Amino acid sequence: MTEDDIALAARLADAAGAVIRPFFRAHYSVEAKADATPVTEADRAAEAAIRAVLEIERPGDGIIGEEYGVTREGAERRWVLDPIDGTRSFMTGRPIFGTLIALIEGETPMLGIIDQPISRERWIGARGQPTLFNGAPARTRDCALLADAHLGTTSPYLFDTTTRRGFERAAAAAAGNVVLGGDCYSYGLLALGQLDLVIESGLKLYDFAALVPIVEGAGGRMCDWRGAPLDASSDGRVIAAGDAGLIEQILPILC
Repeated sequence: MTEDDIALAARLADAAGAVIRPFFRAHYSVEAKADATPVTEADRAAEAAIRAVLEIERPGDGIIGEEYGVTREGAERRWVLDPIDGTRSFMTGRPIFGTLIALIEGETPMLGIIDQPISRERWIGARGQPTLFNGAPARTRDCALLADAHLGTTSPYLFDTTTRRGFERAAAAAAGNVVLGGDCYSYGLLALGQLDLVIESGLKLYDFAALVPIVEGAGGRMCDWRGAPLDASSDGRVIAAGDAGLIEQILPILC
């Protein structure tokens, strides 16, 4: 990863945002994918715009995208794309979705962007560097006790039977201080010190790869439900903590 990669990632977010904004609260086509989740004309157009830039700027790098799959699967460097993370929020006119752009090298997320193109909010995280929010350093907040934590998740309905029981125990331990909705935006808020924990299950690589450098560059920690670092082989059960000390408190409750 280089400074040129960081600058390119910002240009990719710019390209996606320029495509997404005209669709917001407007008319567009919607289809159901094989897993019954929605995909809009905006999702596909935004990913196509990002891919067009990458094919010119980084023709040897691989691409993993939610909408158009894998290109150059064996590449050491791969760009991981979710053009609209939070499609249902986008469809209902709520500006709490985001474009996710990550660069992984081998199995490790090295660079990540959350871009909210309507409110023009952007988080940039790069391994070994402080996370920036609209150009200024972002920091998580201290929260020593799980009972004092504000916990976020997109929806309890996204957990299966087993993981939902673990999440419900975690929510009870957090004294019911639970915020629902937000998708990637919740992780951005955690990086700003507005939330303390985010717990989710069933995520794909394109849902979480960009989040890892952002959360960790802001002073937090991300891991799976066993406490292992997140990488391209992770199973999609994700914990993000603004205060790393919360991880050891939450792990035995979840499992």
